[in-house]
Amino acid sequence: MRIAVVDGQGGGIGRHITEKLRRELPENVEILALGTNALAAALMLKAGANEGASGENALIWNAPRVDLILGPLSILIPNAMLGELTTPIAHAIASSPAPKILLPLTRGNIELVGQRAEPLPHLIDELVNRVKKFIETSERSG
Repeated sequence: MRIAVVDGQGGGIGRHITEKLRRELPENVEILALGTNALAAALMLKAGANEGASGENALIWNAPRVDLILGPLSILIPNAMLGELTTPIAHAIASSPAPKILLPLTRGNIELVGQRAEPLPHLIDELVNRVKKFIETSERSG
């Protein structure tokens, strides 16, 4: 199982996701840190990712080659993260056949109706629980 964690700017959200995944998932699960910039990728690598890459081409190349994509909802929005999330990156992630488990976090002029306001650690716990269920289901069917 190969899981991509995508983040940009300071990489803090990706770092938290990666740390929690590394603590809770089996060692054979590979975590790929994909940052829109080198700082974000480096923080996710420090947090326990197996491999990391940064920049538009790395994200476009790897998006269709992973089993699962994780990150904030903004990874699907062109020009998010102060413009770091380019239109080709958003398209590659959205078009990837990999299922996506995303945190309902956005900035700017996008509001998600019906989402409850939860602290980031609670959202990451829920994300990790969904990843565990995804892995269990994949192992049973594969």
